[in-house]
Amino acid sequence: MKACALIFAALFLAACGSSNKGGGDTPAKPSSSSGNLTLSTAGGADGTYLTDGSGRALYLWVADRDGKSSCTGSCAEAWPPLPAKSAPAVSVGVRAAKVGTITRSDGAKQVAYNGHPLYYYAGDGSPGQTAGQGSDGFGAKWWLVATSGAAITKSAGSSGGGY
Repeated sequence: MKACALIFAALFLAACGSSNKGGGDTPAKPSSSSGNLTLSTAGGADGTYLTDGSGRALYLWVADRDGKSSCTGSCAEAWPPLPAKSAPAVSVGVRAAKVGTITRSDGAKQVAYNGHPLYYYAGDGSPGQTAGQGSDGFGAKWWLVATSGAAITKSAGSSGGGY
């Protein structure tokens, strides 16, 4: 019982200490930099989609082909790659067999799901935001990723199918 109380207290303090206290419209930094990444899911108007452990939405880019990232330079500033310091853990609803990594052109590792490199959107300032959904920045569409690994090719209020 004492161990449970200590674990709860540690988790509570960790959660309190990780809040984004920044002001204005500055996007929160992706939470994967700690090396203890967990892939999770969230539900919204567009369906159930992949997130990091803190609830930040993850996207795929239609321009990426053959399991390689084509997003570099200013693209990677607007759409930061989900770095892979180690194999991410998965929560309920995420298929571990679909999780992998790719090597970017600069040698860095990036998390992939069902062969698609995963990205954050810098315009999503906090968990639960999906402002990048359906964007065509940098010449191709950006979509939230379904647990199946397919792109969610619709935005709230529109119809569409999978990628």
